Amino acid sequence: MAAKTEKLLQVKNLKKYFNVSRKDVLKAVDGVTFDVYKGETLGLVGESGCGKSTTGRTIIRLYDPTEGEVIFDGQDVGGKLNRNEKKNLSKRMQMIFQDPYASLNPRMMVKDIIAEGIDIHHLAKSPKERIERVYEMLETVGLNREHANRYPHEFSGGQRQRIGIARALAVDPDFIIADEPISALDVSIQAQVVNLMQELQEKQGLTYLFIAHDLSMVKHISDRVGVMYLGNMAELASSDDVYGHPLHPYTQSLLSAIPVADPKIERTRERIILEGDVPSPIDPPSGCRFRTRCPFAMDICAKVRPKWHEAEKNHWVACHLHDEEIKTENV
Repeated sequence: MAAKTEKLLQVKNLKKYFNVSRKDVLKAVDGVTFDVYKGETLGLVGESGCGKSTTGRTIIRLYDPTEGEVIFDGQDVGGKLNRNEKKNLSKRMQMIFQDPYASLNPRMMVKDIIAEGIDIHHLAKSPKERIERVYEMLETVGLNREHANRYPHEFSGGQRQRIGIARALAVDPDFIIADEPISALDVSIQAQVVNLMQELQEKQGLTYLFIAHDLSMVKHISDRVGVMYLGNMAELASSDDVYGHPLHPYTQSLLSAIPVADPKIERTRERIILEGDVPSPIDPPSGCRFRTRCPFAMDICAKVRPKWHEAEKNHWVACHLHDEEIKTENV
């Protein structure tokens, strides 16, 4: 895949905290930094509860950031936005949600669900143009124009997710955040939805942030992959580098859990089994958040939070094992 060089989205030290009681603060996203380039798919992976979905929802402003910057196409969209700025952002940045059963209004016909954005942004000059746009979107995602007059309950999960994709595409966005868009679907349908997303990306020059926990599917669709753990970024590199040459022990353990089709290799390969459970984001460990489960933890891991740095060309990691300054001090 050709390297993309023009940044569409820059996320800098993004934090999103939730007050769960008077004393307790849940640090769902705690200082995340990454870029997304025009025309690429950046996969974001990690265990449930690591902050992937919260990161996506904060970027698109379903949640207001606690701290940090979100720069979209040169404009800071992380601070206070007026009504026009919010409207413009909602046209250029769309989201495909995880649950195709919950994300579509059951009382609305499909034509009105898809046309919601068209109406808000006044993209159709007449009712005829509006319905023609709806038909075009349905056909784009592999459905028929006859489906326009039906309700969501009349469709399967895969078809509903296609309707969700059609709704996102209706306003002609530049950037789509796909929040686990295939996890609620049957395996046979998952590949169809991912292939559809890839076709649409090629035709329309879309940029995706693809959030998932299925590592094999993320490898299939992503140019680059970021790995999150407990609100922090652990690693970020090209898909080939993350899967072929992972640096962070957490990434290594995630990849070791993916089954291999060859039974001989599957029997002999070494799995990295992590000790214990994921700590609470209300009271995360000091220093490196992964240290309580890491087989290579050192004394410094409890004291100093590892810095997010470029350990190899275009390969970012937050781990003391790959920090030259720490290595030199410990020699």
